[in-house]
Amino acid sequence: MSPELISILVLVVVFVIATTRSVNMGALAFAAAFAVGELVADLDADGIFAGFPGDLFVVLVGVTYLFAIARANGTTDWLVHASIRLVRGRVALIPWVMFALTGALTAIGAVSPAAVAIVAPIALSFAARYGISPLLMGAMVVHGAQGGGFSPISIYGTIVNGIVEREHLPGNAVFLFLASLIVNLVIAGVMFVLFGGLKLWAQGAVPLDEARGATGTPDRRDAPADGTGTGTGTAPTSGTAPSGTARSGTAVAARPETPDTTRLTPARVATLTALVALVVAVLVFDLDAGLTSITLAVILSAAWPQDSRTAVGQIAWTTVLLICGVLTYVGVLDQMGTIKWAGEGVGGIGVPLLAAVLLCYIGAIVSAFASSVGIMGALIPLAVPFLAQGEIGAVGMVAALAVSATVVDVSPFSTNGALVLAAAPDVDRERFFRQLMIYGGIVVAVVPAVVWLVMVVPGFG
Repeated sequence: MSPELISILVLVVVFVIATTRSVNMGALAFAAAFAVGELVADLDADGIFAGFPGDLFVVLVGVTYLFAIARANGTTDWLVHASIRLVRGRVALIPWVMFALTGALTAIGAVSPAAVAIVAPIALSFAARYGISPLLMGAMVVHGAQGGGFSPISIYGTIVNGIVEREHLPGNAVFLFLASLIVNLVIAGVMFVLFGGLKLWAQGAVPLDEARGATGTPDRRDAPADGTGTGTGTAPTSGTAPSGTARSGTAVAARPETPDTTRLTPARVATLTALVALVVAVLVFDLDAGLTSITLAVILSAAWPQDSRTAVGQIAWTTVLLICGVLTYVGVLDQMGTIKWAGEGVGGIGVPLLAAVLLCYIGAIVSAFASSVGIMGALIPLAVPFLAQGEIGAVGMVAALAVSATVVDVSPFSTNGALVLAAAPDVDRERFFRQLMIYGGIVVAVVPAVVWLVMVVPGFG
């Protein structure tokens, strides 16, 4: 068996173990990089660490640190309430508010599961109160998060654009962002029509005080740590109440201890200013997103250290480990020639368009059960030699791979889908799980072929 084939099989094993054993894929990838690098590729430690993505490490830590501060001081809660007030309580617009809100959060740098973890409990509580389909509301939240997920300053966008730049491929950050936004917007529109969205217009508007009370956002913000951005348990499922509310028996008893999340405080004003400054610094002055965000986070931490203590624990360390591990292993594959070997194998199919659609389906199927980010980190470099032949447009192919690997996150086996399932109150969870699984299967079957037809066949890039 050739060394290249061994390294590919090890990558498959990493994905299988991460899916079936709930082990962090990044940690597995680091172990695989060590084993394959030392035993198969004859690399020393320096050779293995050569593929470590130091720039992406800073980006991931910086933007998630800044966003964790925004959560800790209530800025994100203020944004939620402002969005609800903006539509004056119209029930039919609430799903679109949730779509736009999660899209805005991921577009400015929030990790997709973090944005879903914030918005999903609020969105699903609205769904339960006003008779909105939980599948519709959950889909709007997840597709909103993915719709904004490839902005030039987002986690996904930075990762994909960084990979494209390092692999010396033609890139178009705006095309990537718009491709994901439009695909997810179209899917959300179809879901809105098919699952009762049009009937919601007949309900008119609800009183703003009632709409505010339905969110339960203040109690949600003070929930235990396992429901605030770690990707697990976003909604309490047992009889244990959050600290300060146990044994109270009523929501009224908790309100005096709950911060007012409907008004702006100096910390929230400063955080909103920092988020705007990040956008301007990256888009206007072309500054590094990671270094800029971590600098802004440090400034906010110095001014409000109590928020910093909470925020440091909410940095997306699992995502950092995931990305750095997978890309380090991909670096090992690159040094031992596996990427070139695999790309030539895909290109050897003889029908470039067929090879392209197969790659899209591979990304979608695996991502429905594992990490979307990990799939993108592995698939795009593997497609480099194939794209270098010039028969397939690199810009369209990268966008199709990115969309295929992320739009399927509605699957209940993915992090976002699991968050939606956990956050839904007053539902038959087995039935809701089956609905999410069927819907995720439809997305996996249909979307890769559609994005291949629209983005790859015309030859963009």
